[in-house]
Amino acid sequence: MVDKDWQDRVKRPLKAELKRRGIGCRELAEKLEPLGIHETERNIANKISRGGFTATFLVQCLIAIGCTN
Repeated sequence: MVDKDWQDRVKRPLKAELKRRGIGCRELAEKLEPLGIHETERNIANKISRGGFTATFLVQCLIAIGCTN
């Protein structure tokens, strides 16, 4: 697999979870703020679209949206 394939595999579950919960990038940015993570809506959209984000960012997003599994 090439890097693009790995990036797609990483971003799909996050995008799916956001969609399932009806949360967009703006709302995600708002939910990250109380955790001390300051990201703009645009920055989040870019990270997710390219699939180039850290495991830390992934976990932060999942915690911010209330995902426990």
